Amino acid sequence: MSSTRTPAAPAPDRSSSGGAGGASQPSAAAAGIDERIQTKGLLGTFLARPEIGALVGAIVVALFFAIAAPSITQAQSISTVLYGASTIGIMAVGVSLLMIGGEFDLSTGVAVITSALAGSMFSWFFAVNVWVGVFMALGVSLLIGLINGVLLVRTKLPSFIVTLATFLMLTGLNLALTRLISGSVSSPSISTMDGFDSAKAIFASSVNILGVDIKITVFYWIALVLIATFILLKTKVGNWIFAVGGDENASRAVGVPVAKTKIGLFMGVGLCGWLLGMHNLFAFDAVQSGEGVGNEFLYIIAAVIGGCLLTGGFGSAIGGALGALIFGIASRGIVYAEWNPDWFKFFLGLMLLLATIVNMYVRKRIERK
Repeated sequence: MSSTRTPAAPAPDRSSSGGAGGASQPSAAAAGIDERIQTKGLLGTFLARPEIGALVGAIVVALFFAIAAPSITQAQSISTVLYGASTIGIMAVGVSLLMIGGEFDLSTGVAVITSALAGSMFSWFFAVNVWVGVFMALGVSLLIGLINGVLLVRTKLPSFIVTLATFLMLTGLNLALTRLISGSVSSPSISTMDGFDSAKAIFASSVNILGVDIKITVFYWIALVLIATFILLKTKVGNWIFAVGGDENASRAVGVPVAKTKIGLFMGVGLCGWLLGMHNLFAFDAVQSGEGVGNEFLYIIAAVIGGCLLTGGFGSAIGGALGALIFGIASRGIVYAEWNPDWFKFFLGLMLLLATIVNMYVRKRIERK
């Protein structure tokens, strides 16, 4: 959005005015510089980026575990770290955009499993090609996002309440329908069905680069981050997302389609959930109906560590990716260092607290300039 700035009026000539010896003190006004169009400089611009705290945190955590567990620096170990980060990062992209838009989604963890179960159970029960189940699962995931968004804008309830209700309902549906259809708490194996191998190649294969196998989810993760960053920074939709998260009423007053933006963000989360759900299905063949509970907090933590404010209107997809990377480094680093894995949650909580404090400190410094 471009704007027209009117040059500041020239400052009055104070060389002959009263004062000590008629000398004037140098100032921005005396120089004819309008403080509204002064730039922050390279350092100020850099510090103003929402992901700066996560970037510093990722560097510190990587260096820490490189010293504590040198094996983490090996090529295959790095691939493992990236895979762990991607399984969080894929969802963190959608959650980051949603949080920038000022909303939360507490149903994401179980929604991923719902998508996987929908694809598996539909293919198995109707004995159709696995790809039919894949597209059925896509419809289910988008429908969940649509329902969350419509309920939010129609009822005016907080997204915390709306998505908490969705979380509880999906948790019950996952277990009840799986028991009803398969007679157990897990989906039946579909590995011998038509289309399974081709779907696995798309959603759960590995790509060999210089002798190192890298899971395909890493590439999907990177692609989603790039797409989301482009949307936020280069499109009017990105402007709408920031505007809605910053001030919903003011956005509506200037013509921003608030309802459509929020619904679209929830459906974007659903799309990410479908992608991760399909990976889980074809990587492990069967899906446990009780999985996914608690993962929604990991996605939110990654977004917050990445610089997304809980109040909305500020953040980036790159920051969410860095938050997920910190998660991947920490989760695998503790294993490579041969520490008790019980310390992982403590470490994650500490990183969340420190990252939030750094983000607040940086924002306050920028706002004072």
